[in-house]
This record gives sequence, C-alpha cells and structure tokens, in this order.
Amino acid sequence: GGIVDPLQVATDKVAGKLSSTLSWVKNSVSHTVSQMASQVATPTSLQTTATSSSTSLSSPALSPSSPVQLSPDDVELLAKLEEQNRLLETDSKSLRSMNGSRRNSGSSLVSSSSASSNLSHLEEDSWILWGRIVNEWEEVRKKKEKQLKDLVRKGIPHHFRAIVWQLLCNAQNMPIKDQYSELLKMTSPCEKLIRRDIARTYPEHEFFKEKDSLGQEVLFNVMKAYSLVDREVGYCQGSAFIVGLLLMQMPEEEAFCVFVKLMQDYRLRELFKPSMAELGLCMYQFECMIQEQLPELHMHFQAQSFHTSMYASSWFLTIFLTSFPLPVATRIFDIFMCEGLEIVFRVGLAILQMNQTELIQLDMEGMLQHFQKVIPHQLDSGPDKVIQAAYQVKYNAKKMKKLEKEYTTIKTKEMEEQVEIKRLRTENRLLKQRIDTLEKKGAPRYSEESVLQLERELVQARLKEAESQCALKEMQDKILDMEKRNTSLPDDTNVARLQEELIGVKLREAEALTGLKELRQQVRDLEEHWQRHLARTASRWKDSPKKNTLSELQDELMSVRLREAEAQAELRETRQRMLELETQNQIHSNQLRRAEQESRCLQERMQTLTVQNKDLHVQLQEIKRRQAEIECKSKEEVMAVRLREADNIAAMAELQQQISELEIQVKEEGKVQGQLNHTDSSQYIRDLKDQIAELKHEICCFKGQRALGSQATFDGIHIINHYVGDESYQSSDEDGVKDATLQDTQQRSRIRLRPNLRDTDSDEEDGEELRLSVPQSGNHKSTTV
Repeated sequence: GGIVDPLQVATDKVAGKLSSTLSWVKNSVSHTVSQMASQVATPTSLQTTATSSSTSLSSPALSPSSPVQLSPDDVELLAKLEEQNRLLETDSKSLRSMNGSRRNSGSSLVSSSSASSNLSHLEEDSWILWGRIVNEWEEVRKKKEKQLKDLVRKGIPHHFRAIVWQLLCNAQNMPIKDQYSELLKMTSPCEKLIRRDIARTYPEHEFFKEKDSLGQEVLFNVMKAYSLVDREVGYCQGSAFIVGLLLMQMPEEEAFCVFVKLMQDYRLRELFKPSMAELGLCMYQFECMIQEQLPELHMHFQAQSFHTSMYASSWFLTIFLTSFPLPVATRIFDIFMCEGLEIVFRVGLAILQMNQTELIQLDMEGMLQHFQKVIPHQLDSGPDKVIQAAYQVKYNAKKMKKLEKEYTTIKTKEMEEQVEIKRLRTENRLLKQRIDTLEKKGAPRYSEESVLQLERELVQARLKEAESQCALKEMQDKILDMEKRNTSLPDDTNVARLQEELIGVKLREAEALTGLKELRQQVRDLEEHWQRHLARTASRWKDSPKKNTLSELQDELMSVRLREAEAQAELRETRQRMLELETQNQIHSNQLRRAEQESRCLQERMQTLTVQNKDLHVQLQEIKRRQAEIECKSKEEVMAVRLREADNIAAMAELQQQISELEIQVKEEGKVQGQLNHTDSSQYIRDLKDQIAELKHEICCFKGQRALGSQATFDGIHIINHYVGDESYQSSDEDGVKDATLQDTQQRSRIRLRPNLRDTDSDEEDGEELRLSVPQSGNHKSTTV
C-alpha cells in the first residue's frame, strides 16, 4: 500500500524549485526597488543603486532564499537582467531619466513598486511571463501574435519596456547604430532650431528642465543625428517629445535606432515632412470617423467652425505625449509600438465619445479650453478606462484605405482646379489686354507672302515627318528580322550536343568502313572458293567415288564457310549496332550529366533569386513609397511652375501693352513734332486772324442785305468758335505765343459757316462749310449768329 507515483514526485520537485526561484526573484527585486526609491535624490545614489541591484541580481548565492538549482529559462532570464543592470551602471543618464520620469508622473510602476515591500502574485506572473516572451521572442511573435497584443494592451512592465520596444520595431543590431558617433561630429543646419526647442520639451520634467543638463544634451544629440540622416525631414517640432520619451527608457544610441525605425515604418516620417500631407490625410480620416459614429458632435463642430486640426493634430504628431499625463501616454505608446497609428484613431474617438455631452454645450473657445484643461485631468486615474473604451470603437482598415484614396483624389482635383482657375484668370486678363492693344493699335494683318511661306514650311515639315516614319518602320523591320535570326541560331548547349553527336557519327562511320573492307575481302575469298568449287563440281562425274567424297566434304566446308561469313556479317552488324547504342548511351549520359548540372545551377539560381526577390520586394516597397513622394512633390512643383509661368505670361502681356501704348504715343508725338517743324506759328496765327476778319466782313455784308429788305436771309448761319481772347493774340511777347501753340497743338476748334440763303443767286453757297482750326489756350467762347 506504500507505492509512490513517480510523476507526482517529479511534479512536487519542480513545484518546489519554482516556488524557491519566485521567492528569490521577489526578494531581490523588492530589495532593489526599495533601494532605488530611498536613494532617488542624487545621480550618485542612483549609480550606487544600480550597482547594488546588479550585485543582487547577478549573485544569487548571496540571497538568503536563493535556490540551490535553477532551470535554463531562469538562468537566461537572469542573464538578461544582469545585462540590463550593466547598461544601467554604464549609462547614468538612463537612470536619471527613469528617476525624473517617475518623479514627474507620480504614478509609474517604479514609484508604486517602491511603496510596497512585496510584489503581488499577479506582478510575479507578469515578470515571469514577460521574461519568457523576451527569451522566446521570435517564436512568440510568429505563433502567438494575438496573445502578445493582448499583453501589450494590458501594459508592458517598466523594466522590460526598453527591450520590448526595440523588439517590437526590430531596432536591434541596426547598422546605423555604428554611425551614431560619427554623426555627432558633423554639423547640422537644424542645430539652431533644435537648441531653441529643447527647453520647450518636457519643461517640467526633472531630466530635461535644467538648461544644458544631461537630458537636454542627449536629446539634442539624437535630434541632430536624425536631421543628418534624413535631410528631407530634418527637424520638426513635436518629434522631440517622442525622442524624449525614448530617452526616459533607454540610452541615446538605442533611442536613436528606435526613432529611426518609428520614422521609417510607423508613418511618422510622412507626418513630419514639410508638406505634412500625411497629417492632412489623418485629419480627413478622423473627421470621417466622427461623422459616421458621432454625427451630432460632428454637426456641432461644423456649426462652430471647429476644425479637426484644432484639437487632434497634436494627438497624431506626438502620440498624445503633449495632451495626456505621461503614464497614460506611455501606455498608449506601448500599443502604438505594437499596432501603429490605429490606436491614435481609437483613443481619439473614445475621448470624444466620453466628452460628447459636455462638448455639444460649449462654443469654440469653451471646447478648446475643455480639450486643454478638462480632458487631461479625466485620465489622472489611469489609462485602463480610455483604452477599454478605445477598443469598443469601430475601426475598419479597408475603409481607411478607401478614405485615403478619396482624400488623394480630392486633393489632386483641388490642385488641378486651382491651377486651372489661375490659368483661366491669366488668359482672361491677357485677352483683355490684347483687345485694348488691338483697339489702340489696330489688328495686325499678315501679308500673303508670309502666309504662303508658312504653308510651305508646313508642307516641308510634314514631308520630313513622313520620311522619318518610313525610316523608323524600316529599322523596326530590320530589328525583327535580326531577332528571328538570333532565335534560329543554336545556343552553346545545342552546339556541344551536336559536336558530341558528330564525333559519335564519325566513329561509327570509321567502324563501318573497316567492317565493310573486311566483308569485301571475305566476299572476294568466298568468290574464289566458289569458283574452285564449281570447277570441282564440273569434274565430279568423271572422278572416282573417293574423289567425290572429298568433293562433298569440300562442299560442306564451303557451306560452313558461307555460314561463318554470314555469322561474321551478323556479328559485325551487331557490333555496329552495339557501337551506335554505346554512342547514344554516352550522349544521353552526357546530356543527363549536363541536365543535372543545369538543374543544380537552376536550383542555386532559384535560391539566389528567391533571396534577391525578397530584397527586391523590400526595395520595391521603398521605391513605391519614394515614388509616391516624388510624384506628389513633382505635382506640386509642376503646379508651382505653371503658376509662375502664368504670372510671367501676365507680366509679359502687361509689358507688351505698355510697349504698344508707348509706340502709339511716340507716333502721335512724331506727327505733332513734324507739323510744328514745317509750320511757322506766327505766320499761322496771322493767317487765322485774316480769315477771322474776312468772316466778320462777310457777316456784316449779310446783315446789310437783310436790312435792305431782301428775301435772302441768314437764318442758318452758326459760328461755333473756340478761340483765345484777343489779348492772347495781341501780346507783344512772341515767345509766349509759341509756347502756347506748341503745348496745345493737338486740341483744335472748328469755325463752321453754313449759309442757308433762300435767294437763287446764293444757291452755290448753300451747304458750304468753312472749317478753321484755331489753337485753344485759356478761355473758350461760343458764338452763334
């Protein structure tokens, strides 16, 4: 009745070892954490804490409850913890960053751990579980991705966060890490901007708040190094907050590698580009999600002109690091490292759902204040509530892709419409200017010779085009012919095979010739024997029986020789056939050997091509991404060039219009100058005076005739006279008269005398018109008689 189950014994032993190991880890960690909490005042105490923790973790024999024997997994976990402690020893800034971050947040894992002397069973399980995950990362990432996501959503333990972040983004063993020290020796054009914004990054954090402190220096180093690696992005304000969070968890070289990976693989590079096109896309997608899932809030935002970028742009640029308390933002950043920007959309929409009732009752300024002051305090209790609400939000990746295509189409159409509108406005302005110029100058008329010349040039151009098309067709036909000839030529493999077959044929031919000679000799011998046999047969009847017996024996011998010859001929034929078969066998063996070699070469080639295909696929993705960026940039450049071209055309048209106006003005001034050069002004004035005197005399005569009672009357005589008073003509200053005449030559008046005599004698004067041009200067008078 005393039989013991061996399986139960083994289980009890394993359970005992595991419990002793857990108690040892528990005591060691509790001792280390309490030391770090008690000695958090100075960097020197931190260094001492790191050393003591390293000693306690690396020397299990000193612990009172250390196990006698550890499993391989436990040994590997302890080795990793030892390595992390050595990194903490050699990098004091990481210790300071942990210290600062914990004192700033007030609710981190380290401070909460230091408040308690013993770890709970849940924390023990979490430590063991994450240790195994780190040890078996590749297998866990491939086979248990869903479970890994669930664990990350629940939060990564602080001491594992640095290594898990590096594993999540594949930032370990990056070649660029070796270039970091060389990059720090170089000079970046963004150094002044980085220095200016360093003090604005976590201004209340212990690690970064002091000017020229270690935290600000390492933050400057990482930002400067990245601005040299990616000169297109350079430096963008907001990225420093992400780098600052990384520096709170790990040394600057590792933080630099993780930041490079985030920029390349997590869409952050597109967000921080100067055009910020990706940020516009995120705002469009987020606004569409609000419109679909929170329609009332979306209508309120629209009514208040409260755009999405006014409150959500910082969420995407800094992953909530500037909007939420640091512990909450760090938990969200854990999920971002695992799942990407999806968590930003989810958390953003969850925040709006939680505050929808309050936001609908506020105006624009009230909503801004609510986002800046009220919402951050709602998360002081912890991130679990908002993260749980975030995963209740509906998020469809396919629909997000569709929205991305819609946004790209809309932006392209907007840019094209803007360019088209500006082009039409420019053309409209040019047409107006052209019309004004044509009205002043007159439309240009092309001569018949110029038209004929243009027609001849057009005909010549078409003939040349036809000739070039014919030449192109001939060259294409030649190329096709040469390609056909090349395909008909045998390749190297076929040539080798043909050479081997030719050698075999020559060998068979030589063997056949030799056999043929031997057979001919045998035939000749048989013919001789046959002739002798015929001679003996002819004399057989005359010979004695003894001789006849001999003859019969000779006949049998002859028959045997004939059969021997036939057998030899068959043997030769068989040998010839065997030789041919051997030759074919050799050829087939050679072909098989070559086929095997080719197969091995093809297999090696296939493996090489498979590796190359993977590399090319990665390169293709990168090229597609760069091509999309280049296309977007080229479209912007083309549109800018078109805009500049339209401005240049407008400026050119304005200059042409000014030139035309100046030409017209010059021509008119030339005409006036010519009239002035060929006319004596004083003589001109005297002639006008004489004409006026004659007209006055005629008027007096007409008045006298009317007084005599004549039927002829001047009821239609109108003198419209704009002239200068007599004093201007009687002036003794001849120079003044010349100046007045030169100044107003273009303005002239008319003196029109239109008689309407009813007398038949004055019919010749009916309808006459006398026009006089009198220079205008000074006052104008109008006289009607």
